[in-house]
Amino acid sequence: MSSYQGVIVSDPWLQSQFTQVELRTLKSKFINVRTQHGRVTLGDLPPVFSKLKAFTEMFNEDEIKTVLGESNSDMGEEIDFEGFLRAYLNLQTHAIEKSGGTKSSFLKATTTTFHHAINESEKASYVAHINNYLAEDKFLKDFLPIDPATDALFDLAKNGVLLCKLINVAVPGTIDERAINTKKVLNPWERNENHTLCLNSAKAIGCTVVNIGTQDLAEGRPHLILGLISQIIKIQVLADLNLKKTPQLVELVDDSQDVEELLSLAPEKVLLKWMNFHLKKVGYEKQVTNFSTDLKDGEAYAYLLNALAPEHSTPSTLDTSDPTERANMVLQQAEKLECKRFLTPKDIVEGSPNLNLAFVAQIFHNRNGLSTESKNMSYAEMMTDDVETSREERCFRLWINSLGISTYVNNLFEDVRNGWVMLEVLDKLFPGTVNWKQANKPPIKMPFKKVENCNQVINIGKDLNFSLVNVAGNDVVAGNKKLIVAFLWQLMRFSMLQLLKNLRSFSHGKEITDADILNWANNKVKKSGRTTQMESFKDKSLSNGVFFLELLTAVEPRVVDWNLVTKGETDEDKKSNATYIISVARKIGCSIFLLPEDVIEVNQKMILTLTASIMYFCLQQQGEGPDDSDLASEVSRLSVDGSVSDAAPSPQAED
Repeated sequence: MSSYQGVIVSDPWLQSQFTQVELRTLKSKFINVRTQHGRVTLGDLPPVFSKLKAFTEMFNEDEIKTVLGESNSDMGEEIDFEGFLRAYLNLQTHAIEKSGGTKSSFLKATTTTFHHAINESEKASYVAHINNYLAEDKFLKDFLPIDPATDALFDLAKNGVLLCKLINVAVPGTIDERAINTKKVLNPWERNENHTLCLNSAKAIGCTVVNIGTQDLAEGRPHLILGLISQIIKIQVLADLNLKKTPQLVELVDDSQDVEELLSLAPEKVLLKWMNFHLKKVGYEKQVTNFSTDLKDGEAYAYLLNALAPEHSTPSTLDTSDPTERANMVLQQAEKLECKRFLTPKDIVEGSPNLNLAFVAQIFHNRNGLSTESKNMSYAEMMTDDVETSREERCFRLWINSLGISTYVNNLFEDVRNGWVMLEVLDKLFPGTVNWKQANKPPIKMPFKKVENCNQVINIGKDLNFSLVNVAGNDVVAGNKKLIVAFLWQLMRFSMLQLLKNLRSFSHGKEITDADILNWANNKVKKSGRTTQMESFKDKSLSNGVFFLELLTAVEPRVVDWNLVTKGETDEDKKSNATYIISVARKIGCSIFLLPEDVIEVNQKMILTLTASIMYFCLQQQGEGPDDSDLASEVSRLSVDGSVSDAAPSPQAED
């Protein structure tokens, strides 16, 4: 593999809209045009942009020419690389508008740079949610309740505490709150630490944050903050929409094959399936396919609540012809099920998709109406992964989603089986390795098409010298979990080592090994005057967490509060240290996906990624070489200080 070269743009905002992968690709296209014509004009761009994967299915050359001509009448005007990038963003904006601004999952594109309009209803709903769940928080209670009619929400978000606390509401225990800076008045450094901790932790629960940076949060940018809050709340309200948390969901399907399909569904799709299951039982003839137009008249809600809570239902809900009146009656009925009123009748009638989804999820949480006696219950329990496999699935799923590919992964072992996600990841990490002409885009009905994709994945892995003896595409299609995890681990590790290699003043262009990372960590701790060392990444003495706290102190002396550190002699103390380590590492800029249990049990893979992440952060801060601009968000997501565009797929050409 050739080494990565950072592309620097003089305009910081413009730089922030692209990943390094995208910048390198677009820079190559720009140079090719300039080489062919001696200069680059707007008129040269349509044939170039029409071949980019981001636009090839959206525009033809004439349409691109029209879009670019709308903002500049002189198509013969010479442009530099920054002008080239601005033209790309202009076309990207039109592509989003043309596609309706939607993505394949609710967790994608909710923090887009291009849509700055604030939905006041959503804002009011999110504020009500925050006021309800954080009312008793020791730090925030002095600032709550927030008035939704003001900008108090965005002002409060500027110090980073609110968003960190909200993440812990959504997924308890994600952030060790001892790592949050909670002084009444924070200096810029402390605020930045909170925002860095927030963004890295948001990624660690499944949010897509490739389009938002710490400065955006510090400035309280409303559309980005609302987008992030929306994702966090959705993760909270949909947390139970899976077989692991709610095995009774198997009642929605008829046989074991359907159970497998249920496993692969995104949580919002499971919610729709659950809703239609109950609606069918009470004779509702329509199929609800979305959380917007299909719910506007309120009839589906009336039937659903009648099915779930007949003791609270009344015929007048369906008898009324006024949708607003029906919506109000629906909300009154839901309140009897202890569903908090976070949306209004107007939100239902106007078909607010985010608020309707949250409302249906709340109904599910309070009364799902499912039986524990399903014939498929035992099968669902059999399909539950063991603890280690489950943790690895979580780690790789979150890592893949953090890369900002166009497909959002909900269930790793199901979603990778058609090969497409793997190809997207490989293309993101190593541009040019995927032959897209030979790739089959989902939905894929023919099994051999899936095998073709997976064979290409395996072949690329072999080109990268992965250990894949007797492994074929069929193994991935069959969902062989052991082989899938083995491949993804090699991919994560390779990209991580490649990133460290590109810090040239450290590596001098040589390949980086696990031993180099181990030696660096030991030397860093030793030079700080401490004596703790690790023999390997599976050294059982690491379970007490002391070595990593000393390493973090050596890297950033002020970041660890040693008054909070224990000796790690008991299980409780070990967990306390491990939880603190993860939050402190995220706080300084490490994007990591391990759990405290991985530290306590000394999971060799996760210990390596933790050490490498700290190493990368440290070397970057020291200004190690010309390739420092290759942020981890472009390759291994080892650090987070980028604000890169997620509005369209990576701009790879089809040819």
